[in-house]
Amino acid sequence: MAQGTIRYWAAAKSAAGLAEEPYDAETLAEALDAARVRHPGELVRVLQRCSFLIDGDPVGTRGHETVRLAEGGTVEVLPPFAGG
Repeated sequence: MAQGTIRYWAAAKSAAGLAEEPYDAETLAEALDAARVRHPGELVRVLQRCSFLIDGDPVGTRGHETVRLAEGGTVEVLPPFAGG
């Protein structure tokens, strides 16, 4: 298992109740499943609308189960932002 950091922004940060936490997972899907277990409720709903960056690279439409996480990596959880 790879270990790294999940960073929550805006509504995701509010729903999780913290700005960041560690992950211990091989894929983005595993990391997000564990986050849903730790933070049931609003975060589960917010994650459905989020986009994700893995070490600065957008995940886009790739299946989360195919996105491998690196040791010491960072997952950025980005809810939709208003404005422009």
